[in-house]
Amino acid sequence: MTHITHVKGREVLDSRGLPTVEVEVALASGHQGRMMVPSGASTGRFEAHELRDNDTNRYQGRGVLRAVAHVNEEIAAAVTGMNAEDQEGLDRALIDLDGTSNKGRLGANAILGVSFAALHACAAAADKPLFRYLADRYLPQGEQPCLPMPMVNIISGGLHAGKNLDIQDYLVIPVGAKTFPQALEMISAVYWSTRRILQDQGHIASLVADEGGFGPSLATNEAPLEILCTAIEATGMQPGQDMAIALDIAASHFFNASTGYYDLHLDTKRLTTEEMITYLEDWVTRFPIISIEDGLDEEDWFGWQQLTRRIGSRTQLVGDDLFTTNSQRIQRGIEQKAGNAVLIKMNQIGTVTETVDAVLLAKKAGFKTIISARSGETEDATLSDLAVGLNGGQIKIGSLARSSRLAKYNQLLRINEDLHASSLSSWMSK
Repeated sequence: MTHITHVKGREVLDSRGLPTVEVEVALASGHQGRMMVPSGASTGRFEAHELRDNDTNRYQGRGVLRAVAHVNEEIAAAVTGMNAEDQEGLDRALIDLDGTSNKGRLGANAILGVSFAALHACAAAADKPLFRYLADRYLPQGEQPCLPMPMVNIISGGLHAGKNLDIQDYLVIPVGAKTFPQALEMISAVYWSTRRILQDQGHIASLVADEGGFGPSLATNEAPLEILCTAIEATGMQPGQDMAIALDIAASHFFNASTGYYDLHLDTKRLTTEEMITYLEDWVTRFPIISIEDGLDEEDWFGWQQLTRRIGSRTQLVGDDLFTTNSQRIQRGIEQKAGNAVLIKMNQIGTVTETVDAVLLAKKAGFKTIISARSGETEDATLSDLAVGLNGGQIKIGSLARSSRLAKYNQLLRINEDLHASSLSSWMSK
């Protein structure tokens, strides 16, 4: 009764008001599943290909009617009649049907929508919440799902906020929280404290970036760190003990491949790899920073090894553009000891099976995992169930602003009730 009887794709809008793909899958049992596909702005070169129309007469060329047509025609014809419960078989069929290494022919956005919509339909057929269906299917026997530690954007720069700051995201992690509701309360306090500080400094704090964080124009890349520490202290919390700081450097976006330098325009610095490592090490020494994402370029493997040796024992070093949720690149990082954590973005790789494989590979090697949203999001809350169901340990959704972000935080609050106020994963969890 879990055989696919109908597949429907459509063009809908994401949090930036740009088109994305939504897919519905119906089963012979009468159960249905739906998935809205996220979209990134800060994308790595090795991500699966998001198919866009490039028709400048519609949505600045960002339409997805071609991807939707692939869902409704070629993909629907190929998967109708398949058993959706065989997730691995379905995903392999989708990959083979596309026939490219990066899902560039049919579009990773089309393939991802079908893959996850089928997963939702199967969870509905099993009469289970999605997180429970995932946990029962993929977690080792005896391991129970747990609420992830949130990593929350407070101040934004880079491609998420008009490049006012070279560094893309300044985030907080409520390391002192014992439960997920408490974690949100602590983050909310810091969010509003930061807003007041920015207003007092003459900034328009109501201006927010793609992921809901504040997007002020500041004098240096270090200024947000000072603001966050002040904001944390103003709430009565202790920086580093109750609330720590995380960074998404997104270094690939200011690395100049032709010169080999990292160009920090706001600080008027041109840094070698060694100097960039020292720059980050200095921040880790002086501020309560416990996590750094994409501290170096996505192809600077030797630099990543050096960075890991220098500060990896005291700092979570997260590969996003470096790994792109790709098991082959993650395996290389494991073997070369480049980084110690993996950011998991489902649309970087394109199917349920490949996403799960990336999580399991990283966790088995002792790498931490962070289940992450994209800058272009929707009200779809699949991400929250994925983080809990796979015991991702940490989740990165965005700030406490905009319904595309809050839909996922609210889903985690519902799951928290389902798990009877489960304890919160330590940020140290794999």
